[in-house]
Amino acid sequence: MIETRRLGRHGPEISTVGFGAWAAGGPWHFGWGPQDDDESIAAIRRALDLGINWIDTAAVYGWGHSEEVVGRALRGVPREKVYVATKCGRVKGDGDAPLGDLRPGSIRRQMEDSLRRLNLDYVDLFQFHWPDTTTGTPVEESWSAMAKLQDEGKVRWIGVSNFDVALMERCESIRHVDSLQPPYSLLRREVEAEMLPWCLSNGTGVICYSPMQAGILSGSFDLRRVADDDWRRRSPMYQEPQLSRNLAFVDALRPIAARYGKTVGQLAIAWVLANPAVTAAIVGARRPAQVDDNAKAMGFALAPETLAEIEEVYAALL
Repeated sequence: MIETRRLGRHGPEISTVGFGAWAAGGPWHFGWGPQDDDESIAAIRRALDLGINWIDTAAVYGWGHSEEVVGRALRGVPREKVYVATKCGRVKGDGDAPLGDLRPGSIRRQMEDSLRRLNLDYVDLFQFHWPDTTTGTPVEESWSAMAKLQDEGKVRWIGVSNFDVALMERCESIRHVDSLQPPYSLLRREVEAEMLPWCLSNGTGVICYSPMQAGILSGSFDLRRVADDDWRRRSPMYQEPQLSRNLAFVDALRPIAARYGKTVGQLAIAWVLANPAVTAAIVGARRPAQVDDNAKAMGFALAPETLAEIEEVYAALL
């Protein structure tokens, strides 16, 4: 069952699960290994057929390739059927690793490039991907450039990703922050202390990324299937001894998920959606069958006693 929530104070009604197009970018510094474009397109179209009504991508994913794939997938799709969210602020340096760049002129160029790749006249949600720690541009200058793009109709709503409360407050003094995109999962809870309460009290929507912690909480994660150039091979969360602790936690969640007739991955997504500050979750998919599984995380609620049981398991194992 597709369920929707309003994004923040004035945003659109979006499905509580959105399609994440990170992997569609294919190989790059923070890629997920090889990915077939046709499968990505089929997965996006399956999501739209099911009623998932928004896609999250970014200019940096595959250095624009993800946006190009999304643009191809949306050919012939009525514009009002889908909300497209993309991100700016990460540009290519001398090597393959991204650098921060939120200078006003760069933001505008990145927006125009994204519109061209997506083959759109406007983007529904335009977001800062990360704070700019490279150019030294004050966030007030950067956010003013975003507000101008909004005034011009290039973007409908503006948001941030990976920002803390102090940065969001500086943005809010200039133009309302429509959304925050933070990492949030059963294994990453830092945002609960300050960021989620701030968003709830300020009318800022929250669209969380990695609710299944990039696959660990899917219930079917196997490091042997991860490509050699997949970014996860460089992350401590996927190395021992942390990996074994995480997978033990997943095994302990299986009987809880089974009582709802759900997978561990669907349980993990539902747990994120249970937080009252959260609007929706970005869930990636490489194939249509994965989209089908992700969509089943919507339309059911975890009972208070279930949430308490999950916390007991978490405290005991992690």
